[in-house]
Amino acid sequence: MIAEPRPVRSLVDVEENKVMSELDQRVAIVTGASRGMGAAAAGRLAKGGIAVVVNYARARVEAETLVGQIEAAGGRALAVQADIGEPSGVRTLFDAAEQMFGGVDILVNNAGMMKLGRLIEVEDVDFDVQVALNLGGVFRGMREGARRLRDGGRIVSISTSVVGLYQPGYGVYAATKAAVEAMTHVLAKELGGRGITVNAVAPGPVETTFFLAGKSEEQVRAIAGANPFGRLGQPDDIADVVAFLASPQGRWISGQIIRANGGVV
Repeated sequence: MIAEPRPVRSLVDVEENKVMSELDQRVAIVTGASRGMGAAAAGRLAKGGIAVVVNYARARVEAETLVGQIEAAGGRALAVQADIGEPSGVRTLFDAAEQMFGGVDILVNNAGMMKLGRLIEVEDVDFDVQVALNLGGVFRGMREGARRLRDGGRIVSISTSVVGLYQPGYGVYAATKAAVEAMTHVLAKELGGRGITVNAVAPGPVETTFFLAGKSEEQVRAIAGANPFGRLGQPDDIADVVAFLASPQGRWISGQIIRANGGVV
């Protein structure tokens, strides 16, 4: 009896299977992960068998609740307090991840804030705090990730679809996120030789406390109605995109800005 020839697998297939078999050994840091899109991203990554460091600044109860939910589902997680707007914040997270899990493979730069106001009305303190967190925090995250991520790792930062829309009142916020996108393009070229991908996800309006704060029901309905899908985005809509970019299947996507906004242009 002549045996049928075994199918020949490509090197990509072999490498992907190897990575998938080691998926439960991967470790992710998600900044600002106690609620909203950050919590959804942390939970989604944990479902894939990835150990997750759940960062929070002040919402300890929410972060520890999320960790409890992940562990109850059989996952691994650790809540770590750190202010990403401070110079030592990101280092604290990497130190904790390495001590608990042995290293870091994925960094999700999610922590951020938004204070709206026409440029003529913006006070220096409001400008400084947004730059410190939205830009400074991501810069330090990228720098620390470049130094400490294992080869083949992933960096995913959260931008915003406001970049490109340039709506009145969003000047400072959009400027910080535009800078994040610029650094994403540059760092992707700097880290390509190590197989590390660097991308950003730019959501449109997402139904979180971050977005809803200060808006009336009428405003929220109007914003949702302006979307081609007739609704606001949900945290899981963004988490799924983050998870894909962080996955082995995202290996050939780098230096890109994914505008996950339901078709808003």
